[in-house]
Amino acid sequence: MTPPPAPSTPELTGPLVVALAYDGLCTFEYAIAAEIFGLSRPEMGTGWYRFATAAVEPGPLRAHGGLRFEVDGGLELLDVADLIIVPGWKGIAIPVPQALAAALQAAHARGARLASICSGAFVLAATGLVDGQRAATHWRYAEALARAYPEVTVDASVLYAETGRVFTSAGSAAGIDLMLHIVRGDFGPDAANAVARRLVVPAHRSGGQAQFVDRPVPRHAGSRLAPVLDMIRDDLARRWSIADMARAAAMSERSFLRRFAEATGTAPGAWLARVRIEEVRRLLETSSAPVDEIARIVGFGSATNLRQHFRAATGLAPRDYRERFGGEAIGTGGLVEIS
Repeated sequence: MTPPPAPSTPELTGPLVVALAYDGLCTFEYAIAAEIFGLSRPEMGTGWYRFATAAVEPGPLRAHGGLRFEVDGGLELLDVADLIIVPGWKGIAIPVPQALAAALQAAHARGARLASICSGAFVLAATGLVDGQRAATHWRYAEALARAYPEVTVDASVLYAETGRVFTSAGSAAGIDLMLHIVRGDFGPDAANAVARRLVVPAHRSGGQAQFVDRPVPRHAGSRLAPVLDMIRDDLARRWSIADMARAAAMSERSFLRRFAEATGTAPGAWLARVRIEEVRRLLETSSAPVDEIARIVGFGSATNLRQHFRAATGLAPRDYRERFGGEAIGTGGLVEIS
């Protein structure tokens, strides 16, 4: 018996996303772009992204991990791309080919958007398109980027930055945050949340990359505190004092403050405020609870107090945040710099 023919896949008509490829390709950074924009998502309809890979140089091309790969074309693909992604770069001291810089400049001039992940910011900086603008890169490369391109304002504290049609992101996984931000802008929060759910990641993260910078943490520093931190998260409505936290951890206040700073990199009050803001974001995204009720649940006490803390942390009023990010949300809100 002849099996029935497989159903045909409708042809996509959405924006064309082109990821650059080069010898020594950063595999993880490229995979972020391919996963978000190149994976089949029939539930998104035919207007979803199209995806292609463009080589910046002749082959053979290799990626980290010993992989060899083929591409869809060369720099000519940039002439028709709506969004071009630079997934890292060969090395921060390796010059950007003039042909690549010129192709990116031409694409931007006709209206294409440009986005970089991690060290890919060096490629965009070489085009001059971020001169006088804020740009993000991995915190380890921030000083080198600022030295090489003094006209660029390098911000090592954020997960990503957006200036007009140029986007830059911090180290590696921050590329996920940026790509989801782009999806959110193109197709709305529900689409970004659906993609994030498939990836099993937050739709937008709180804080910036400064929280991931290396700092010495004693091997068992967090082990005694972990149950206490969980206890606090489970009872945010309580008015937690330093004495309450230290008592729950069975420590003196002095020892607790030292251990807490070692384990979290911040003070208890700042940590608690951030956790409360994260819960406010989650409730604004996933519920229709009024702001005064959310304030009671998370321990801010009053709607006025919540609004003050929330605006200081996000730059948005709770109502504006709910209108922008409300929907079928998962995870917590993200703090980014957008100029």
